[in-house]
Amino acid sequence: MHKMITYAVATLAVLGIAGWTMHTQPQSIQLSAAAMPSLVELHAMAGASNLPNQDIDDQSLIFTAGKR
Repeated sequence: MHKMITYAVATLAVLGIAGWTMHTQPQSIQLSAAAMPSLVELHAMAGASNLPNQDIDDQSLIFTAGKR
């Protein structure tokens, strides 16, 4: 019974520390994430619509011939 209480207290302490750590993020991370443009804006800025189409061969099912 004493071990079970010790494990429960240790588990609660670890969860509490983990929750506190996740809750206290630096302001610089929050501000930089808010300033990121969306993917549509990034594609428009990079001119992704002007890129040529590429043909890609699907080689996922090609097997080499084994030694006989």
